[in-house]
Amino acid sequence: MPYVLFSVAGRPVTLAEATAVAAGLLALLVFLSLVSLVRQSRARAAAAAEEAVRREEMDRRLRDLARIQAETSGRVQSMTEVLAQRQSELARAVAERLDATSHRLGETLSTAARATHESLTRIAERLVMVEAAERSLTDLSSQVVSLRETLANKQARGAFGQARMEAIVADGLPRGSFAFQYTLTTGRRPDCAIFLPGDPRPLLVDSKFPLEAVTAFREAPSPEHRKAAGQRLRADLLKHVHDVAERYLVPGETQDVALIFVPSESVYAEISEHFDAVVQEAYRLRVVLVSPSLLMLAVQVVQAIAKDARMREEADRVRAEVAALVADVDRLRERVGDLAKHFSQVGDDVARVLVSADKIARRGLRLEQLDFDSAPAPSGAPAASE
Repeated sequence: MPYVLFSVAGRPVTLAEATAVAAGLLALLVFLSLVSLVRQSRARAAAAAEEAVRREEMDRRLRDLARIQAETSGRVQSMTEVLAQRQSELARAVAERLDATSHRLGETLSTAARATHESLTRIAERLVMVEAAERSLTDLSSQVVSLRETLANKQARGAFGQARMEAIVADGLPRGSFAFQYTLTTGRRPDCAIFLPGDPRPLLVDSKFPLEAVTAFREAPSPEHRKAAGQRLRADLLKHVHDVAERYLVPGETQDVALIFVPSESVYAEISEHFDAVVQEAYRLRVVLVSPSLLMLAVQVVQAIAKDARMREEADRVRAEVAALVADVDRLRERVGDLAKHFSQVGDDVARVLVSADKIARRGLRLEQLDFDSAPAPSGAPAASE
């Protein structure tokens, strides 16, 4: 009876069966081992082949790398030589540039030094001029202060306006055509009287002007004060215009128009701008307010009128002088004609003298050469024209 080792699912397993199964398993293990060994040998062969290929590829790459390294070494050496040459050329160029730059820098510094010296000289000269201008400004400021003090004083201001008016008139008109402090038959003495040519009636000029009201109008701190100062200025102007019209417009003795001299252009412009009614009232009374420029223009017009009148007065003398000049020119033409005749006669005489001199020279030449072949002229023959 077979020996039962164990049972599986109620079935008994004998020793033979177990041995057979173990043998099969062992055979299977041996087969699997052989398969594994075959596979491992194949893998090792493939790995060896791959390793050989890899080694060959590595050798090839190493050979290429060695060749490239050799080429690179050669190129690096040639580049080193080129760089050394370029470096030497660059050093030489830099040295030359530095020398040229140093030379130019020296010239520039010397030029800059000369220019600086000249500039300092000019600055010193200008400083001298500035000092002179400063002294002039100091003098001018003192003069302005003096002018302010003069304008603050009514009598001094009147003298200043009169002096300016007299300067304009005296500079523009000839002596004798004006008079200062001229006395009228009424006993009034205007500041200036201008005499027009052909008219004994003088044109009178008054140089007094109410400047206090103008100053108050300008320096008014508020609109109310400015309005009050404007009313005061208007009243003062109208009073002065009426006084001039009453005193200096004398029928038959003076011109029909009188002038009031305003010694400041700005004051005249302010009056014309803000007090046109006063200006129109003065025109109605035949009184004209004039600034320094307008007075200068009026003086030039009077000067032109006087010059024209004098030209008309001297017209006869001018015509006589022109007639005498024409007669002198006629005499000059006659004398020039006589002189031309004399010159023509002298020219003919000189030509005859030259002909005689040529004949004498020719005869002297024949005498020198003993040329007596030509028969002498008979004694009764007329002589050649000389």
